[in-house]
Amino acid sequence: MADPEIELPVTSSQIRPAASNPGINRTSISPKCKASDYPTFNSAAEEEKYPDKSDNEEVEDVGPGEIVHYYLTFATELPHPTTIYPSSATSQQSPPEPPNLKKFGNPFEWSDKRKRVIIWVSCIITALTAFTAGAYSPGLGQMTQEWHVSSVAALVGITTFTIGFAVAPMVLAPFSEIQGRRPVFIASGLLFVICQLCTGLTQSYAGMLVVRFFAGVGGSTFSTMVGGVVSDIYHAEDRNTPMALFSGAALFGTGLGPLVCGFIAQNTTWRWIFYMQTISCGTMVALIIVIFKETRGSVLLSRKAKALNKWYEAREAAGYYGFDMLNPNRPSSPLSQRIRWKVKADEERSSLAKMIGISLYRPFHLLTTEPVVFWFSLWVAFSWAVLYLTLAAIPLVFQRNHYFSLQQANAVFAAMCIGSILATILSIYQEKIAKAHGKLASTPEGRLYFTCIESAFMPIGLFMFGWTSFSDIHWIAPTIAIALATMGIFAIYLAVFNYLADTYHRYASSALAAQSFCRNMLGGVFPLITTQMYNKLTFGGASSLLGGIGTLLTLVPWILVFYGPRIRARSKFASEIME
Repeated sequence: MADPEIELPVTSSQIRPAASNPGINRTSISPKCKASDYPTFNSAAEEEKYPDKSDNEEVEDVGPGEIVHYYLTFATELPHPTTIYPSSATSQQSPPEPPNLKKFGNPFEWSDKRKRVIIWVSCIITALTAFTAGAYSPGLGQMTQEWHVSSVAALVGITTFTIGFAVAPMVLAPFSEIQGRRPVFIASGLLFVICQLCTGLTQSYAGMLVVRFFAGVGGSTFSTMVGGVVSDIYHAEDRNTPMALFSGAALFGTGLGPLVCGFIAQNTTWRWIFYMQTISCGTMVALIIVIFKETRGSVLLSRKAKALNKWYEAREAAGYYGFDMLNPNRPSSPLSQRIRWKVKADEERSSLAKMIGISLYRPFHLLTTEPVVFWFSLWVAFSWAVLYLTLAAIPLVFQRNHYFSLQQANAVFAAMCIGSILATILSIYQEKIAKAHGKLASTPEGRLYFTCIESAFMPIGLFMFGWTSFSDIHWIAPTIAIALATMGIFAIYLAVFNYLADTYHRYASSALAAQSFCRNMLGGVFPLITTQMYNKLTFGGASSLLGGIGTLLTLVPWILVFYGPRIRARSKFASEIME
């Protein structure tokens, strides 16, 4: 992922009008003002409120041939036209109506209702994307019979999906920063739906692998970039609840996929697994097209500048020149200027090719040079691998040891759905309670206090699953273990996202891209080795091995709680923010 936009303060050199100093570059001016939209101008009413300034000797006119550029921000108070009369007495054309600028408002200032709609739509499509990852495994038996391949070969369809999921955001993220989130969401959504349909129609094993890769490419947007949408509309201190909902949706969808598709696979053909997803995902993409609005602030600001500049050009074509700007030499007397707006983020943004290059290079640079990024990426990648491992482990254990049918074994994934819901609710309310009692610190480490305890649920759940999977122990025991492990995975995922975002700021998208790549690549590999590992090490031995690794990795948040500030101070990228 490319670098996110950074807020740039307005400097004193940017607020001097160029007319007062012929020596300064007219493209580096920014007025000092606050947010407001253009009023609508009715000539009868405005004639009294804004009299014709052309005869007012208090106004300095720089001439119709001179255009001055200013930087536009969401805090810019737009100036009023100098006159409501055309400059030429022969011109009888009415001035064009000002544009409607409400749709270009600051996303941070949107109403709570509008933000909630965006978050819920994003979470639902995220859950459907995760549903696709888990929905594949119930149809394995039919696929192996139809194409005469082994079950491990059939599981490669999960691996190709996660490869597309891991690689695509590094290329798509720069497009979202330049063109906006909405166009990328729509294009990716259409690709995702088409690939779902093609998956159900494919007649060959090779075709399945290829289509699954592109389904991962299309679906990746609705997982990796939803975090960017949250950052677009919520300030850091308000992101815990929407991020908890997003994380919970990803885990809930992963469990819901095999839960629903186990019934489909047992009672009809595997192809209906993908036809059903084509219908549900197509419906959600249609909903996104209708109600999802652009959230990227710099893109909205650029569109606002273009709309204003187009209006200014139309006014001048009709013979109406000049807007009242602040005159630094005579503050009481406005300065009439022909103006145009520009956006600093557009000037400072690199070319698309360079941004893609940075998106491909910087995550791996951080991964290899930043200990925090490396260990957090390893931790979340292992937890995600455990999540994907269950796609093969649960049917294996419950069909072999508890003699469940295909649909009964996949119904056990309901424990994962329940665990994700409980973890989401717990995450939302525990932070509210901590804030109410003033227990959360203002540092990134403050977000890790709960994680230090809750992340232990993952290894506890793994140990419990392995040693309660025997046929003489009731099936409810390993089912509860799955719910516990899911709650631990949730805590890890949410902590990694929040800590990296709080620590690396302008480099956060690269740090998050590194963990996303590791997470999806390792997650795609684990289902391929699950059956062999459980057969050779036994259920208890394999789960104990995984639980032991998970236990060691739970030391990561404890180390950062005690030594995080010192580690960040030695970091080239994190310390740059601290200074």
